[in-house]
Amino acid sequence: MINTFRKSVLTVPLAAIALAVSSAYAAPVGPSDSSFYNVPASLPGQPGALIQYRPTTVNLGTGAPATTAFNAIYQSTDSLGKPNAVSGTVIVPTAAWTGAGSRPVMIYAIGTHGLASSCAPSRQFEVGKDYEAANMVAALKAGYAVLVSDYAGYLNGQQSTYLSGKSQGQAVLDLFRAATSIPSVGFTASSKLGIWGYSQGGQTAAWAAEIMSTYAPELNVVGVAAGGIPGDFNRVAHNLDGNIGFAFLASSVSGLGVQYPNTIGRNFNLLASASGKAEMTKLQGECVFQALFEHENQTLSQYTNDPANTSLDDILGVPAVAQTLSDQGLGNNKINVPLYQFHGQADEFIPLDQEMALKKKYCALGTTVAFDLYPSEHIATMTQAAPKVLSWMADRFAGTAAPSTCSTTKADPTPTNATPNGGDFIVKMDKWKLASNVHLRTLMQDFPEPDTSTFSATVNLTKQQIVGQVSIPNFAYPVKIVGIPFSTGMSIVPAADMTGTVNLDNDGILHVHGSVPMNITITSLLGIPFGQCKMVTPVVFPLDFDGPIASFGNGNLIFKGTTTFPQIKGCFISGILTALVSGSGQQFTFTITPPAPVDN
Repeated sequence: MINTFRKSVLTVPLAAIALAVSSAYAAPVGPSDSSFYNVPASLPGQPGALIQYRPTTVNLGTGAPATTAFNAIYQSTDSLGKPNAVSGTVIVPTAAWTGAGSRPVMIYAIGTHGLASSCAPSRQFEVGKDYEAANMVAALKAGYAVLVSDYAGYLNGQQSTYLSGKSQGQAVLDLFRAATSIPSVGFTASSKLGIWGYSQGGQTAAWAAEIMSTYAPELNVVGVAAGGIPGDFNRVAHNLDGNIGFAFLASSVSGLGVQYPNTIGRNFNLLASASGKAEMTKLQGECVFQALFEHENQTLSQYTNDPANTSLDDILGVPAVAQTLSDQGLGNNKINVPLYQFHGQADEFIPLDQEMALKKKYCALGTTVAFDLYPSEHIATMTQAAPKVLSWMADRFAGTAAPSTCSTTKADPTPTNATPNGGDFIVKMDKWKLASNVHLRTLMQDFPEPDTSTFSATVNLTKQQIVGQVSIPNFAYPVKIVGIPFSTGMSIVPAADMTGTVNLDNDGILHVHGSVPMNITITSLLGIPFGQCKMVTPVVFPLDFDGPIASFGNGNLIFKGTTTFPQIKGCFISGILTALVSGSGQQFTFTITPPAPVDN
């Protein structure tokens, strides 16, 4: 009997025993001011232990559901196996869960936010500036609790350990453990759990997936969605060096230098010039969008004492450095739950080829992988993928068998990014779907254009310019005149390109201001052509948008405004048509969304 008891105890994961013991310890409610983020004087002793928490209010923007939220400081483990304290946020919809079983939980692994402590999502939520909020809102609207770790290094006086993959993976798993100790949080340690991340968050999600069977085997994870994954550090580094995304490479040198002071940190300090160290210090005080544009197209050799004779390979090839970077690689362990992997074909930051190679590694290890290729660049793909991620994850929560594209016979896709190293930050919008509607003021009717309408543009974020082209096929639509529907043929053709300015500010707000002139001709009535009833001058549609960068990919890039329709001439009923449709105050809405993904 004693032996049986011993065997049964030994089969219980040590982490689960530790959590059971720590649950008897009631974590205190922390202070309401910024001292909440002070580094704890001591740690409870076990990963996932809740050190302190507090109720908080999160500002996730327009359309967010009502929530109950908490900040948490909890214990985790860094990449070297040392205990650390990490901050995070727990967000739970106030509406009751109406699905089967208990409320599922979504760990949302955030992408790059920047190295300064003010960039951490828990602090961004306070001021309503987190650029990934739209994805979190989508998960909350699905009814899921959402957990967001800041990752290690964002407590007061600390430095971020950016891109330390193992630390990040452990941090998100431990946040779930800690959250279950918050009184009346609304879910339990046995709740079904999904993990979703993109870019740095994709790296985090993949790391969590690879280590969870040994680090947190008691968690009920049912699926992982990871996209834009930097899974091969050297390949990604060579792409970013001299690229508009250099800030990500420099940030990784900083973050890995903090996590690995005896390898990355020591060697950078030996190689770096005084000006290089000053640039790094500057970067450590910036959030992601400021850093992105201020360090655009720099090279790591510029930060060294001898830039002319120091290559990126010289820096990364130092044996101790090379080994540390190799240790950040993914694809070493089978993921024991289904994986949804995705990437943008026009990604300018994270090379597509290394993501495809990672997919093949996971497939070879026996992981069930479904892979989707999105047509867009890095930022747009982050939010464009959200509906598919949530649909895929809902199936995992429901217990539906997961699809796989591991047996695909398709050739690896060719990247389509438009930003060469050393060039401007250019985003191509190639035949994105244009859903347009004009509300005719006089007739009080909507006039939607065909579903096959498209918008193409070259967006130069460096020069802050946009040039675009609108394509609307000729079409007919029933217009009611004195209550009688008349099928009216229309031709809407650009008189010139759409031109304007575009700016992405430090808070992740996209500003687009421009216009497009369109020649509008009524070509037929009741299917009968009667000449060219053409508006005498082009109709100018002002295109103005100010909103979160997330809108660029999630279907919320919407231009609304009013314009004036001029007189119509050129046919025998010009006077009648002018009276019916011309004049000021014509309202319009243009909604622009990226093309659909394809599996790969």
